[in-house]
Amino acid sequence: MKNQTKVSQFILLGLSKDMELQNILFAIFLMLYLATLVGNGAIVIVVLNEQHLHSPMYFFLGNLSCLDIFHSSATVPKMLSGFLTELQTISFNGCMAQLFFFYFLGSSEAILLGVMAYDRYVAICNPLHYTIIMRKEVCVLTTAVSLSTGFLHALMHAVVTAHLPFCGPNLIEHFVCDTKPLLKLACGSTQLSLMLLNTVTSCIAIGPFIITVLSYLYIITFLLFKIQSQSGRWKAFSTCGSHLTVVALLYVPVLFNYMLPALGASSQ
Repeated sequence: MKNQTKVSQFILLGLSKDMELQNILFAIFLMLYLATLVGNGAIVIVVLNEQHLHSPMYFFLGNLSCLDIFHSSATVPKMLSGFLTELQTISFNGCMAQLFFFYFLGSSEAILLGVMAYDRYVAICNPLHYTIIMRKEVCVLTTAVSLSTGFLHALMHAVVTAHLPFCGPNLIEHFVCDTKPLLKLACGSTQLSLMLLNTVTSCIAIGPFIITVLSYLYIITFLLFKIQSQSGRWKAFSTCGSHLTVVALLYVPVLFNYMLPALGASSQ
């Protein structure tokens, strides 16, 4: 891909310019990152080694844990290194690569969470047909579709952003190379990028969210009207708690960053 930009590197401004605060943030995010690696790594190892966990729910959970490991590793190590230096630089190609993996892994996670919500709906509301509907081939296919969609979405953003003219300044108001702050630095038309961000990205984010909401509405309705015992309801809800927590952690920042106010650059 031929690059017409005059900017060869960007400067990530990060979260703070206060060196004392940066040291504290470094310790906090390092512990969170290590906890993410250990926790998700443990889930993957257990799912692979325990035969009784070879079910659709744990198959999706294992894949989600892998995505979470790679997603955090695409951004956090660079952010951690930035806490230890006064000036955090990243090359143009490195920035585009980070942007690609940021969107690829994040989009795939969002879609996979929607698939997991549907899996919980089938398991709770249609248990007699669960093994038929969520058979191995379906699980593998839906996971492959999730990854492929995330890949194409990320490739779209990376290619379009890489072809924008950047003439300076090169200060990114973020700790990661993301489309939104990068568009503020472009010295040419950003209409195509804005359209893709406001339509395609929003659809990929909100589509699985709608599937998740509908699945849990059906689950709640089923449990309230079909299941009479409190223990039965509690057992069903307990299998959904961790999934709902992950959904909330993913969609709260996505709602604020992409799906609420439009980009400030849209008025350019």
